[in-house]
Amino acid sequence: MRNYVLNISLLVLALTSVSAQAEVVSKEAIPTPIMDQFYKKHPNAIEFSAAKKTHFKQTVYEIMFKVEKDKEKLIELYRPNGHFFVNADNVQGANMLPAIASDNLKAMFDTYTVKDSVLIVNPNGVGEEYDLVINAGGTDWSVVIDRTGAISQKERN
Repeated sequence: MRNYVLNISLLVLALTSVSAQAEVVSKEAIPTPIMDQFYKKHPNAIEFSAAKKTHFKQTVYEIMFKVEKDKEKLIELYRPNGHFFVNADNVQGANMLPAIASDNLKAMFDTYTVKDSVLIVNPNGVGEEYDLVINAGGTDWSVVIDRTGAISQKERN
């Protein structure tokens, strides 16, 4: 029992000290090599938005967009040098998360709702991360959960 309480205490301390490097960026602030590669692949992209984030310990630009014929939002990640990193998938709510993730989220936020969730599969090896937008107490948070269910990043939106 003592080890359980100690582990939970350490987990809470670790989670409260983690912050993400996520920032919304304007179209003009995205590096030119990324925009060149993006428009080669998607010349008809509309409703474009971007954020600079950290996934798998790498800085990437997350580009969210729609293509004229599709109604669905598409997400692609690019490295700062313009090389494509990976496609991301929208997933419904928290039902795809590892079971321990909901316990970790409850320990951090008490009550919360998942507004948006994106699955990012590691193109360089085994693993995936979940990029969530969570509302807790009227505040939106950007949270990244790794494949073990641990919260690896969080920041207030």
